[in-house]
Amino acid sequence: MSDIVTVAWKKYLLQLQHHPLRTKAITAGVLAGCSDAVAQKIAGVKKLQLKRSLLLMIYGFAYSGPFGHFLHKLMEQIFKGKKGNETVAKKVILEQLTTSPWNNFFFLMFYGLVVEGRPWALVKNKVRKDYPTIQLTAWKFWPIIGWINYQYMPVQFRVIFHSFVASCWSIFLNLKARSVATIKKD
Repeated sequence: MSDIVTVAWKKYLLQLQHHPLRTKAITAGVLAGCSDAVAQKIAGVKKLQLKRSLLLMIYGFAYSGPFGHFLHKLMEQIFKGKKGNETVAKKVILEQLTTSPWNNFFFLMFYGLVVEGRPWALVKNKVRKDYPTIQLTAWKFWPIIGWINYQYMPVQFRVIFHSFVASCWSIFLNLKARSVATIKKD
């Protein structure tokens, strides 16, 4: 069994080296779909909603993976050649003040409008109600992950590490983003 895992890991690393954007996008999509399936089970959904999982896979593939890929490229350009705790702290602060609020807002909007198919007015009210709590929670959790990512992860693994942790975070977001009407329907 370990030989299969080793061969698969080597093939994955080769894809990551030769096709980094595509590999990160696919990885983010798969992890987003898996985290949604887990969130559905935690929420007590009896029959897995494949359309919902597919939409979240598309979100991971089309948005999360590419966004992370280009974010980390940009961070490396902004902080080119700079290392140390001060640089890591600046990267974490920059990420938390810019991309964290945007990503959480965008996920809530995507989830309400696309995944649930809710009208704009309902989604806007839900975001207005839940976004502050979600963002404050994010600022308690993600700086630690950001520190680990920038301090210890090689650049080529940052999006993958982030996507893996984001799949856990997405379970939380998924459960928070779900509207009351959807919960009653299941």
